[in-house]
Amino acid sequence: MAGYAEILAGAAGTGRRLTRDELEHRRRLGEQAAEAGHSLRSLVRLHLDATRASWPGGSTASGSGVTDTVLAAVAQAVDAFAEGYERAQRLAVRQEEAARREFIDDLLYGRSDLGRLAERAERFGLVLSHAHAVAVAEGPEAYDDTAPVTRLVETALISRFGDRRILITTKNGQLICIAPGDQDEVLAFFAKQAYAATDGSRVAIGRPQTGAGGVVHSYEEALSTLELAERLELDEPVLRAADLLVYPVLTRDRQAMADLVLSVLGPLRAARGGAEPLLRTLEVYFDAGCTAAEAARRLALSVRALTYRLERIHQLTGANPADPVHRYTLQTAVIGARLLSWPAQEI
Repeated sequence: MAGYAEILAGAAGTGRRLTRDELEHRRRLGEQAAEAGHSLRSLVRLHLDATRASWPGGSTASGSGVTDTVLAAVAQAVDAFAEGYERAQRLAVRQEEAARREFIDDLLYGRSDLGRLAERAERFGLVLSHAHAVAVAEGPEAYDDTAPVTRLVETALISRFGDRRILITTKNGQLICIAPGDQDEVLAFFAKQAYAATDGSRVAIGRPQTGAGGVVHSYEEALSTLELAERLELDEPVLRAADLLVYPVLTRDRQAMADLVLSVLGPLRAARGGAEPLLRTLEVYFDAGCTAAEAARRLALSVRALTYRLERIHQLTGANPADPVHRYTLQTAVIGARLLSWPAQEI
């Protein structure tokens, strides 16, 4: 409140408006008040109390002209003070957002000292000594922290679970939820809300992992699961890395998988129309539980036409899809073909 009474006295005595220096001084005081943590509401009340105490001529005005002049000075002073206060608040928000973004980047890429990262995590509600799991939602468009979809999902989670040390953020246009590893219901709810808010996104959930490095691992698992779902054309809206562990195992030795695909399915390229139609037939047949009638329905074929295709596959590859002994090899080769994008890409 420094200098406020003098400003009112000067305005009442001369009818002047506040000088540039006085306005800037009020702005600086507003910034200092914001940085000190005072509420704007209490500060406005202090100005009004000081106005009443410093009113020229005691408790009543000495004329309408003086009243107008003093009230104009009050408006200028309070407006400048509030401007400085809001400026400090905006700066604090920008600094907080920058710190949060830097923390998210360091956390998901594992680029910071783990001890320092754990200290910073506490500020954003995470205890990295505990296990965490990461869910990643990929929608039809890119999202950032200010997107309406992000705010909608975040509000839904806070309303449902309150303060459960949950962190909602975005990275590379994807929605990300980091939650304690023993609270799977949080990630399941996030997946449901993200699917609804983005008009049909796909969500992948990594396995719970301990420590700061565990967050990175779970995040990378979720990303790999999304990529896997794209390659395998999986329809499920929610995918869990724990349910798809067999696929990373299959692709760990890429050369061995490529050899299997080419040796088992390579002969299909000799078929009329190439390998793709017969490869698709095998894929649907296996997905249908090796039930010919269901596979034919999904492919919009007659059962007879499907049976012909299966026989043609047997002729070309020497492996019978209906034979349990051959089925595993064929199905593994079909999965490998999708993972390696064969035959669209040479391997």
